[in-house]
Amino acid sequence: MIRALTLLCLLFVSSTSFAAQRPNILFIFTDDHAPHAIGAYKGWLEQVNPTPNIDQLAADGMLFKNSYCTNSICGPSRAVILTGKHSHLNGFMRNGNRFNGDQQTFPKLLQKAGYQTAIIGKWHLSSDPQGFDHWKVLPGQGNYYNPHFKSAKGREQIPGYCTDLVTDMALEWLKENANSDKPFMLMCQHKAPHRTWMPPLRHLNLYDDIEIPEPKTLFDQWKDNASPARHQEMEIDGHLNLVYDVFGPPINGWDPDAGKSVDKSGFRNLKKMTPEQLKVWNAAFDPKNEKLKQAGLTGKDLVRWKYQRYIKNYLRCIKGVDENIGRMLDYLKETGLDQNTIVIYSSDQGFYLGDHGWYDKRWMYEESFQMPLIVKWPGVTRSGTVNTDLVQNLDYAETFLEIAGADIPADMQGQSLVPLLKGEKVKWRDALYYHYYEFPSVHMVAKHFGIRNQRYKLIRFYQFDEWEFYDLQKDPEELTNQYNNPKYADTIAKLKIELNELRKSYKDDSDISVMPIEWRKKFRPELR
Repeated sequence: MIRALTLLCLLFVSSTSFAAQRPNILFIFTDDHAPHAIGAYKGWLEQVNPTPNIDQLAADGMLFKNSYCTNSICGPSRAVILTGKHSHLNGFMRNGNRFNGDQQTFPKLLQKAGYQTAIIGKWHLSSDPQGFDHWKVLPGQGNYYNPHFKSAKGREQIPGYCTDLVTDMALEWLKENANSDKPFMLMCQHKAPHRTWMPPLRHLNLYDDIEIPEPKTLFDQWKDNASPARHQEMEIDGHLNLVYDVFGPPINGWDPDAGKSVDKSGFRNLKKMTPEQLKVWNAAFDPKNEKLKQAGLTGKDLVRWKYQRYIKNYLRCIKGVDENIGRMLDYLKETGLDQNTIVIYSSDQGFYLGDHGWYDKRWMYEESFQMPLIVKWPGVTRSGTVNTDLVQNLDYAETFLEIAGADIPADMQGQSLVPLLKGEKVKWRDALYYHYYEFPSVHMVAKHFGIRNQRYKLIRFYQFDEWEFYDLQKDPEELTNQYNNPKYADTIAKLKIELNELRKSYKDDSDISVMPIEWRKKFRPELR
C-alpha cells in the first residue's frame, strides 16, 4: 500500500512538473493587418511606423518573412488555424458559412493535453466556440465602440473601445488563471484594423500634421492582368465610400448610398456612441471635412485625399492595437510569465493599403496573400532572427500541438514550425497552395487558386478560364503578367503540373469548371 501511494505521488509530481515546464502560449491576432504596416517588415510605411511594440517582439524573437494564408478572407483564415486543414476540408470556405465546431480542432486537443484554453475578442465563425475553458467573443464583426460580447453566460454590451476592452478582459483572465498548475493557451483576438476603420478617440488627430507616403501602384490600371483585376469593387477611386468608409462629407452631388460594396457598419456604430464619445469624434473630423467641402477636389486629387483619410484611420487603429500589445507584454514581464510564455503575433491575412489602387484583401497577389507572423519563444528562438521559409496559417495548429507535447493528427495538412523556431535545418515545403471561393460577392473578386514558390506565382481564375503568371524575383510588385511570354513557357508548364499535384495532395476536389459563356457575359461587358 505504501509503495503504491509512493508511486502515485511520484506520478503526480512528475505530471505537474511536466506541466510547469511546458510553455504557455499567448496568441495575439488582428484582422487585416498588412505586414507592410509593421515597422519590422520594413515596407514603404516604415517611416510612419505605428508598431514599436510589435517591432520589439520581432527583435526578441523570429520574424517570418514569407508567411502566407491559404484563403485571404476573415472567417476561412480562422477556420484553417483552428483545424490545420484547408477550407475545402474544414467546411468554412467563405464568410457567411457556419463553422462546424464538432470537428477536430487544436484547442480541444490542447485541453486533452492538459492545457487550459481561452479565446477573447473576434471569432467570426457564426457557431459558438468549442474547445475553450473560457470564451468571450464579438458577435459577427463586432463594433469598435461600446461593443456587445457573447459568452456562455449570454450577451452583454460593454462601454469603451473594443481593442482596449479585449485587452482588459485578456489581462483579467491572465490574472485569474495564469498561476494555476496548468499551462495556458490564450487567444487574444482584435477586431482592428478591420473595415470600417474607427480609431480610438485618443488617436483621432494622429498623423494630421504629415502626409503618409503613397504606394507606387496607387494609380495602377491593371492593363495586363486577367479580367478579374479590372472588374472588382475595391478601388479607392470608385468604391471606397467617402461617407461610410472614411467618415467624410458627401460632395459634388454624390449619393453615398449609390456606391458598390457599401458597408454602413461604422455609421451604425456612431449611433451607439455616448454623447461624450460622439462629441470628441465630431470635434476631430468636422473641421477636416469642412476643408474638403471647400477644396473642390476631383479626379486624382480626390483619390489622394481619400487615400490619406483611409490610411491614417487604418494606421490609427493599428496604433491602438500596438499600445495594447505593449500592455500585454508589460504584464508578462511584471509577473515573470514572460520567461515561460511563447508570444505569437499574426493577422488573418494581409490588406491593400492603396497598393494597386485598392483596399480590402481576397486576391492571391502578395499584399493580401501575405500575413504577418512574429514569434518570441524565450530560451528557444534566437532573438532578431528572420526566417524565409514558405509558411502558412495551415501550420499553426500543428505548431501549437508540438509546443504542448501533444500528438499531431495525421489528417492535419500543415507542418509544425517548431523546428524552424529552434533554428534547425529541416526539409520544408517548396511551394504554397491557395484557393479563394467567394464569387459573386462583396468586392466581386473572382474565384481562383494558385501556386507560389520562392520565385514564381501561377494563378488560375477558373470560372473565366484566365491565367496570370509572375516572376517575383524580377517583378515583386506583380505589375507584369508574363503568362503569354514564350520565355516562361517551360516554367509555366512545370508549375501547372505542380499545381495539380498540390490540389491532389491537399484533397481539393471542389468544382473548378469554366462557366458557360452566357454566365461569363453577365460579369464581363467586353464579352457581350
